[in-house]
Amino acid sequence: MNIALGTAQFGNSYGIANKLKNKSIEVEKSILSCAFNAGISTLDTAIDYGESEKRLGMLGVKGWKIITKIPRIPSSVKNINEWVDIQIKGSLTRLNTNQIYAVLLHSPKQLVDFSGNEIFKALQNLKSSGLVKKIGISIYDPTELDLLFNLFDFDLVQTPLNVLDRRILKSGWLSKLSSNKIEVHARSIFLQGLLLMSRNQIPTQFNKWAFLWNKWHQWLADSNLTALDACLQFALSFKQINKVIIGVDNINQIKQIVKSTKYQDISIPDYFETNDVDLINPYNWEN
Repeated sequence: MNIALGTAQFGNSYGIANKLKNKSIEVEKSILSCAFNAGISTLDTAIDYGESEKRLGMLGVKGWKIITKIPRIPSSVKNINEWVDIQIKGSLTRLNTNQIYAVLLHSPKQLVDFSGNEIFKALQNLKSSGLVKKIGISIYDPTELDLLFNLFDFDLVQTPLNVLDRRILKSGWLSKLSSNKIEVHARSIFLQGLLLMSRNQIPTQFNKWAFLWNKWHQWLADSNLTALDACLQFALSFKQINKVIIGVDNINQIKQIVKSTKYQDISIPDYFETNDVDLINPYNWEN
């Protein structure tokens, strides 16, 4: 199944729509079990996701492909290779595993701004040592690929994609990555749950985009679709996307997502697309 389970919520409070701020390890265990039994075999985590790696290690990740991410490297670091090696060995210890499927840079612009060749060499060393199978980057904007693609060889790129945020499509980068046999994973397909909220649940801080919400919910009603079905099928409709990363709060959401993957041929209108980064980049929401 081309679904990956995002685990930023494991042991943490993550997502604007997350109602269960302190999930028990029993709930997380049931989520993993249900997902695995449904054919989901990839977990997405990060060193910066608080307790996520530790929780996954406690729950057990045997049989899973794990993707984790290295945080921004402090400018005070003198030996980058050693620092990266320590970070990943720490991840392996917390995850209680011997190998990670992929390691991504959480701040890929550092490849240009800060000792980029040394950073990339450190990632390559992780591959040659057998600690990881693939290396890559987690981007926030396709323009990052404009800077990095011709300088470094990546195995995997993680990118935002949803009915509002279509930059990876319109820029042509999705097709280019696929044609270069680079694995592509789509995240933020629900925009941290914002796209799944009913019209009256959307926080007032997003009133600036009321025209979008009105159109979105009217179209869903006219099409007799749930927001979950529409968002998921939009992301799954692109064959160049190898994995679609989803985060859940409970076992029922996993079941709904698995059921939703069976729907086909949902066409999402282009008029939902926006390039307003104040909306489509959650890092800007606090401002």
